[in-house]
Amino acid sequence: MSTETQNNQKNQDHEDYILKDNTKTKFGAGFIIVTLIILLIGVAISGMFFEWW
Repeated sequence: MSTETQNNQKNQDHEDYILKDNTKTKFGAGFIIVTLIILLIGVAISGMFFEWW
């Protein structure tokens, strides 16, 4: 019974949160942030090019 409880505890530790402290999460978050920044810069430049601002 105690091994079953320990296995359940391990599974709960891994399922409690989405963003884990590992390299995949750090790379994914960094990639998304950089992509959003590039898109915002592109929108700003295109706004200046088409004289919307």
